[in-house]
Amino acid sequence: MPDLSRTQVVVYGAVAVALLLVGARAIRAEGDGPGAALAAPSRTGGVSIDASGGGDLVVDVAGAVRRPGVYRLPAGARVVDAIERAGGAAAGAGLSGINRAARLADGQQVMVPERIAAGGTTTTAAGGDDGPISLGSAGVEELEGIDGIGPVTAEKIVEFRDQHGGLASVDQLDQVSGIGPATMESLRARLQP
Repeated sequence: MPDLSRTQVVVYGAVAVALLLVGARAIRAEGDGPGAALAAPSRTGGVSIDASGGGDLVVDVAGAVRRPGVYRLPAGARVVDAIERAGGAAAGAGLSGINRAARLADGQQVMVPERIAAGGTTTTAAGGDDGPISLGSAGVEELEGIDGIGPVTAEKIVEFRDQHGGLASVDQLDQVSGIGPATMESLRARLQP
């Protein structure tokens, strides 16, 4: 075996230390779970964003809840999470009128309707019925009342909703045949997931 010079020993020692540090870092990251080193969250402008593309959502919760308002929720949150963040459903809330399991989208409004009165009309805080219609519970008749939706298109929307287990966003309606860009614009103002 050849004799190593002092310089060679120092270089080999530095390489060995560097390899040990890289190995220790890999072991520590592995202990946090797969991909933990890549998905470490960073704070940017008050919104948590991680390397995997997730982030916080901002949603407006209105209607029959205890504390209506705009709330920040984690990515992947559901309508039920938004309702809980707003203090829960108020007395008289018609929770059967919305899909509480739907995923939230950033900028979405969650409108919790009031329970339907015995006469078959919905009572609202403003006393009117011009609020958005819930895609999670709207029937064919309700959908037909929206400009640009006829009986055939209303039936297609209900079928699409049933086949896909609900709708998380009004934007999903562009997958229904018969709904074009002009109709989508009128639907955005009249519908909520």
